[in-house]
Amino acid sequence: MEKTSPAILELLSQLAPFLLTVFRLAGLFIFAPVLASTMVPARFRVLLVFMMGVALHPTVSPEIPAGLLPIDVVGAAPLLVREALIGFVVGVIAAIPMLSLEMSGVIAGQQMGLGLARVYNPDTDADSDVLGQMLYTIALGGFLACGGLEALGACLIDSFRSIPLGGIEPGSLPVDVIAGALTSGFELAIRVTTPVSGAVLLMTILLGVIGKTMPQINIMSVGFTFKILAGLGALIAGIYAVGDATGGAMDDALRTAQAWVAAGGGGGAPDGR
Repeated sequence: MEKTSPAILELLSQLAPFLLTVFRLAGLFIFAPVLASTMVPARFRVLLVFMMGVALHPTVSPEIPAGLLPIDVVGAAPLLVREALIGFVVGVIAAIPMLSLEMSGVIAGQQMGLGLARVYNPDTDADSDVLGQMLYTIALGGFLACGGLEALGACLIDSFRSIPLGGIEPGSLPVDVIAGALTSGFELAIRVTTPVSGAVLLMTILLGVIGKTMPQINIMSVGFTFKILAGLGALIAGIYAVGDATGGAMDDALRTAQAWVAAGGGGGAPDGR
């Protein structure tokens, strides 16, 4: 019986740590901005995850508790899913501010009467509101310009120091951290939408008064135009405030993800605001 080469044995001993490293990186590509976009080919994302895993694996401690090492593929599935959960949580927290800004655009567009002008968004593979898509694109550009993608990568790389391979506990989904990020996202959406809602409400009241005093004017035909102009004017007037609020929300989201990672994946990471 031939003996297995020591080199082969060494490679086999590194297989489990390498797979765990790759799955943690792959979790970031599920929901993170840009990385999870359907406009990026799936084969490119798979290749990028594999290349990043190869580059990062030599710097990761290969020690895994013996009790966690599975003996078959079925037994390895829960461990791989828990590793992917780490990258997934980081990506979700980072994507919430941009999705919130898109939601605010959808709400404002519905109030202004732009809900009928829906277009196909290739990034989400679904129909999207014109104003929501515009705000999302602006937020995504700001995220990339401020180095948000690099911060996400650095946060996930730091996770290998605070959360060792196989160190995430079963059922440790940070519900409170994600709930806090969602709350901040809804708050951002309301803050961005409020000026537009106020302007549209005032314009609606004004058009109602004009319609009562001068019934010969067809309010239905001119009302849509005035609502759109009022809403866009309010949004343009408050664009600097929207930028500050969005930038602060993105910074808080990245800090929340970094705090959760630094806490070892515990559910009680600080909110970061």
